[in-house]
Amino acid sequence: MILLRRLLGDVLRRQRQRQGRTLREVSSSARVSLGYLSEVERGQKEASSELLSSICDALELRMSEVMRAVSDELALAELAESAASDTVPAPMRPMLGPVERMPSVTSVTGVPEERVTIKAPTEAVDVVAA
Repeated sequence: MILLRRLLGDVLRRQRQRQGRTLREVSSSARVSLGYLSEVERGQKEASSELLSSICDALELRMSEVMRAVSDELALAELAESAASDTVPAPMRPMLGPVERMPSVTSVTGVPEERVTIKAPTEAVDVVAA
């Protein structure tokens, strides 16, 4: 089973270590006890949105960047989990709009590959590249 709190803790720990900062420094800046921050990083405690915001502020990170990294790791963990069980996850319903199916294309491995195009919403959306 994939635990979101562990993935979140791993991302937070890596970001802190990349900055060369100690748990003590970040916990002081975030106004969170050192022990609690340690438990969050180890995936033993669920971080509330308020706590996560404080930790992100202390690490000078946008919460959206942290959540994007967690989402990427979750996707990889799901793929690894499905590969280990030899099951293919059910297709997800597109969130942005109708799906337009392209004709099958044969990949390098010779296995047909299905391409999917998702229509963007009609209202304006600002996208900023990271």
